[in-house]
Amino acid sequence: MKAVVIREHGGLDTLHLDEMPSPVPGPGEALVRVRAVALNNLDIWARSGPPGGRPIFPWGGMRLPMITGADVAGVIEQVGPDVQSAMVGRRVVVNPILSCGTCEFCLSGEQSMCAEYRIFGEHTAGGMADYTVVPERNFYALPNHVRFEHAAAVPACYTTAWRMLVSVAKLRAGEDLLVVGASGGVGSAALVIGRFAGARVFAVVGDDGKAAKAASLGAIPINRNEHPRFSERVRALTGSGVHVVVDPVGASTWPESIRSLRPGGRMTICGASGGERPDIDIREIYQRHRQILGAPMGNVTDFLTVMELVVRGALMPVIHAVLPLGEIREAHRMFEAREHFGKIVLVP
Repeated sequence: MKAVVIREHGGLDTLHLDEMPSPVPGPGEALVRVRAVALNNLDIWARSGPPGGRPIFPWGGMRLPMITGADVAGVIEQVGPDVQSAMVGRRVVVNPILSCGTCEFCLSGEQSMCAEYRIFGEHTAGGMADYTVVPERNFYALPNHVRFEHAAAVPACYTTAWRMLVSVAKLRAGEDLLVVGASGGVGSAALVIGRFAGARVFAVVGDDGKAAKAASLGAIPINRNEHPRFSERVRALTGSGVHVVVDPVGASTWPESIRSLRPGGRMTICGASGGERPDIDIREIYQRHRQILGAPMGNVTDFLTVMELVVRGALMPVIHAVLPLGEIREAHRMFEAREHFGKIVLVP
């Protein structure tokens, strides 16, 4: 099979399709022919090295060589022992959340709090290949009317955004929501989910083209180049600030994100691509009764919820481009240059 195998950290020239043996499913696993796989920050960091040179997760960094790709949709071609043969031929999308399934957190439905929590395609071989092996319990059956490209755009970013907005921030209809980094995967997902939830959505973006795209999706755009202190623009538009901020960026935007909150507002966070050590005045948090809530990738219920909404047509994932897997270098270049608004999907 063809696969993008990352063997060393470096530039785009380190990316190429290699010929590899097809994996064989073990007990409780199935072999999936990949029909679509979406790009995430984890794919970029696997190739370039983790930001700041530090591990992305506290329990350790990425181990090379590796095949990345957390967001996978495809067709089951072969099953391992203990898996029903009737699953062969099924269209599926992969839930990238891996956990032990037996600890107190897993049993309470909070798999991402599990001490053994891992991400498919980051701690295991993923879907940047013709085939990949997936645990049976991580499949979601995909109806025929849902395109593989749309399904692959959903798991990591839309599960995370749903967790941030609905499960953690408890966003309500009629509230004001600010999405920082609204053109990225989590940001564009939060914009769409915020609109679905009935919020008035403000979107911080980096140029006029992205502002136009955000407006077309129903958001009120704020161009950060024109308003570097975007909190001032938020207060001018809202009077007292927003109820909820989604900030997947990190240190570079935290001060303005916090100042964009009204008294008693909630900020949910899930990433640190813009730095992990913000310079903030904690009095701006507690003296105004603001809350900062951690919300990394959600649990299985969050994943199932967003997938069911996509299947029903209630949520439509934002896709910037669909490229052949052979154009993996162009996909990484586009992602790193921040040219995209929404997800970049690759098709083997």
